[in-house]
Amino acid sequence: MDGEQLMSGELDNSFNALMVSGEGESGQAHHEGTGTTLLGWKDLPMELLLRILSMAGDDRMVIVGSGVCTGWRDTLEWGVTNLSLSWCQAHMNDLVMSLAQKFTKLQVLSLRQIKPQLEDSAVEAVANNCHDLRELDLSRSFRLSDRSLYALAHGCPHLTRLNISGCSNFSDAALAYLSSQCKNLKCLNLCGCVRAVSDRALQAIACNCGQLQSLNLGWCDSVTDKGVTSLASGCPELRALDLCGCVLITDESVVALANGCPHLRSLGLYYCQNITDRAMYSLAANSRRVRSKGRSWDAAARKNAGAGADGLASLNISQCTALTPPAVQAVCDSFPALHTCPERHSLIISGCLSLTSVHCACAHHPHRHGRAILSNHAY
Repeated sequence: MDGEQLMSGELDNSFNALMVSGEGESGQAHHEGTGTTLLGWKDLPMELLLRILSMAGDDRMVIVGSGVCTGWRDTLEWGVTNLSLSWCQAHMNDLVMSLAQKFTKLQVLSLRQIKPQLEDSAVEAVANNCHDLRELDLSRSFRLSDRSLYALAHGCPHLTRLNISGCSNFSDAALAYLSSQCKNLKCLNLCGCVRAVSDRALQAIACNCGQLQSLNLGWCDSVTDKGVTSLASGCPELRALDLCGCVLITDESVVALANGCPHLRSLGLYYCQNITDRAMYSLAANSRRVRSKGRSWDAAARKNAGAGADGLASLNISQCTALTPPAVQAVCDSFPALHTCPERHSLIISGCLSLTSVHCACAHHPHRHGRAILSNHAY
C-alpha cells in the first residue's frame, strides 16, 4: 500500500541517520549493549525496536512494522500489549480479524468507532486469540449482537475494563452471562445499552463483580430501585456511578448507595425527578457516619491525598426539581471535596431554579441566557 511504502521509506531514512551517527571505523553501526553489528532495521534488538515504536505514538507504525521482516513480526507480536485502532475509518472489521491472530499478547485494545464497522466476527477473533486482554473499548459498535458478549465471556475472562456504551443490541441475558465469567471487572460503561441493562442484569453484576469501582448506566431507563439496591449491597467498592436518565429510580436507590458504598466519589442523578430531600439527607448523614468510623481511607491514604479526599467529589442533580435548598445545602456542608474543584463544577444543579440559594463555591448554575456561570459568593 502507498501508506506502508511511505512509512517504510521513513524507517529506512531514519536507520541511515542512525548508521551515520553510530558508525565506527568499519563504517558499520554497532549496538553497544550487545556488541552486535547493525546492518539494517531487522538487526535492531527487540527492546530497542519496541522502544522506538512506542515513542512514535502512532499504532499504524506498529502494524507497518510487523510486515518489515519475520524478526520484527515476531518481536511485535510478542511485545505489543497496547493497541488502538480507533483511527481506522474503513475496513476495521477486516483489520481486526487479521491482527487478532498476530497480536495475541494484547492487554489493552481500543476499537472505538465514529461510524459502525465492527461485526461479531471481529470480536470473536479477538476473544479467540487475545486471552490476556484486560481493557476493551467497543463503544458505538451498533452492529454487534449477543454473540460478541458470549465470545468475550469465554475468551477474555481477565477483563477489568469494558466499554460497550451505545451497543443497543445486547440483551440482559448476555450481559448477565458476561458478568458470571468476567468477575474481575472494575470499570463498566453501559451507557445507552437499553436492552442489556435491566434489574436482572444488575443483580447478576452485583452477585459476580464485587470489585466493581465505576459503572455508567446513563439513559438505561428500565432500571429501578431493585437493580440499584442490589448494586449497593454487592459492589461496596463503587467509586463512580452514573444513573443519569434512569427515570424510574427513587430515594430508595440513593439511600441504599449511601449505606452500602462508603467510597462513592461521583454520583450522577441527572433527570431523576423522583429523587427528593430524603435522598440528600441520607447522603449527608452517611458522610458523617463514614468519617466518624474512618471507613473511607486509612490515615496514610488521607495524608497523601490531602484534606477532603474521601466522600463525594462530584454530584449531578440537574433537573431533580423536587429538591429544596436546605437538603442540598446539607450535602454541600457534609462533603468538603465539593468545594475544592477549581477547574470544574463538581456540584451540577442546572435546571433547578429553586436551588439558587445554595451556598457552594463550586455550584454550577445556568445563566439566565442559558450559559453556565460560576460564582464565588452565595447565590
